[in-house]
Amino acid sequence: MRSFSAFDMVHPALLLGAFTVIIGCTMLAIHPILLTISFVCAIAFSLYARGWLPTAKTLAWQIPLIALCALINPLFSAVGSTELFRIGTRAVYLESVVYGACMGLMLAAVMLWFFNATVILTTDKVMSVMGNTMPTIGLMISMMMRLVPQFVARGTLITDTAHATSAAAPRTMAESTAVRLRQVSVLMGWSMEDSLETADAMRARGWGAATRRTTYQRYRFRSFDGIILVILGTLSLVSIVLAWRVTERFSFFPTISPLAWWWGYAPYALLMGLPLLIGLADDARWRRLS
Repeated sequence: MRSFSAFDMVHPALLLGAFTVIIGCTMLAIHPILLTISFVCAIAFSLYARGWLPTAKTLAWQIPLIALCALINPLFSAVGSTELFRIGTRAVYLESVVYGACMGLMLAAVMLWFFNATVILTTDKVMSVMGNTMPTIGLMISMMMRLVPQFVARGTLITDTAHATSAAAPRTMAESTAVRLRQVSVLMGWSMEDSLETADAMRARGWGAATRRTTYQRYRFRSFDGIILVILGTLSLVSIVLAWRVTERFSFFPTISPLAWWWGYAPYALLMGLPLLIGLADDARWRRLS
């Protein structure tokens, strides 16, 4: 298990701000190259922070998700100028396929960044930043960051349990669909029951009884954090401006704008790769000391 000592030395507010900027840029900068940079950096940091097996399990369902978005979008948005083929009387255009693939890539990258953030930003760090000023919002953010990994883990457990009952294995497409719907129903019911139990436990432990809340660890904003804030703020501002400029000049419809190398991609790639660079630099420092 990694200690993530480099991230523990930084104030949690800076970590929360960094991941907020990274996820926000990934959601808003709908550009093939920018989305690819974010997705690749998310995979690289996931391999570093979570390991290859959890990352592989995540990509096992994210890659089909991207392909599914690319295939489904032309059926609902038949827009473009480069016709690939026709399904009956409906034309399928290249521009719609590429736009759907980018939407799927954006969704996969955002979810992967959320997985990565849950490793670095523990619940105590989120609550220490927002617990006193915005306790409800802080609790919501910490629960949302935990929700996606919890859903995936519970869905895997339900699927594995269903596969273990081989005698009741579906034999037809209709039975397979019914089994999938039953598994989704079990997952939704489990989640709603868990939310009720969480609410009862919070009420029993006096949630909201005090104006200020304590945390397990005190975090102080030091001069080192101020330097990190200036660096992160400058890099974020430059990346946002350059991303806005490149996305403004790019369009999917009616034809896809040509893609060319531009120096403005470098600051954006540095921002997306910043968590990995910090972790690798800290590992190299510890290797030198040992």
